[in-house]
Amino acid sequence: MLIAVLLVVGGFAGAASFTHVKDWTMANSPTGTGEWFGWANAVISELIPMAALLTIRQRRRKGGSIGYPMFLLVCAVALSLSAQLAVAKPGLSGWLLSAVPALAFLGLSKLLLATESARPVPAESLPQAEPVALAREEPPQEAPRPLRPGLVPVPAQAFARSSVQEATL
Repeated sequence: MLIAVLLVVGGFAGAASFTHVKDWTMANSPTGTGEWFGWANAVISELIPMAALLTIRQRRRKGGSIGYPMFLLVCAVALSLSAQLAVAKPGLSGWLLSAVPALAFLGLSKLLLATESARPVPAESLPQAEPVALAREEPPQEAPRPLRPGLVPVPAQAFARSSVQEATL
């Protein structure tokens, strides 16, 4: 039922919002500009917020940065609201009534995306950490170096034997 309500309200809000942007574009375009340009501008400016919201949701799931898509979302919503207010009758009630489609479209998009992203994720679908075997590296054994050229180092056990042997003599 929620999906049906979202589709109906979203459809009407989108249609009204697209029409306002198209009318605003045509009112501010040079004479002779084709109607297609107004509709193209409306489609571009009204679908950017949806693409930005989808990208934000995807990047949040992956732990990525949402700075640029958030910037696009804010800019697109500002543009849409500007178009809504530009075609409105002057006055508070005209501005509020004209802004309803853009605000409803944005609100429903956010509601739909929040509903989708609120579903619990099964534990088995979460990435699992790979066990890492920590290997101890032993420093390489080097041959002892002579202290002075031509001398050969004598192991410590040789000194121990000689002291024991001297003590018994």
